[in-house]
Amino acid sequence: LCAGGAPSLSYQELKDLKKTSVLHIDVRERWEIERFGRIPASINIPLGELVEALQMDPAEFKEQYNQKMPSKSDPVVFSCLAGTRSKQALGFATSLGFS
Repeated sequence: LCAGGAPSLSYQELKDLKKTSVLHIDVRERWEIERFGRIPASINIPLGELVEALQMDPAEFKEQYNQKMPSKSDPVVFSCLAGTRSKQALGFATSLGFS
C-alpha cells in the first residue's frame, strides 16, 4: 500500500485511515479483483486508467466509479498486489498536482 505521507502502510494502518475520509484506490486489474477479492470500501481504477480518471470531470468520475472524485488535497491511498503499481500511481497523482 502506498500513500503520500507514508510510502508504505500496513493493512492495520489502512484500516485505521479508513475511519477517516481517506479515499482508497486499488490499481490492480479488474480480473485480479475478481480472482483475489477486494479490500472493503476501496474503488478499483486499474493503473492504465488512473491518469485519465484523475483528470475527469467530477460528475463523470462519480458516474464511472460511484464515488466522489477526490480534490487535489484530499487524502488518497493507492494499493496493488506487491506495491510497484501503487508507487507508480502515487507518482502519476503527484504529477497531476495531487498532494
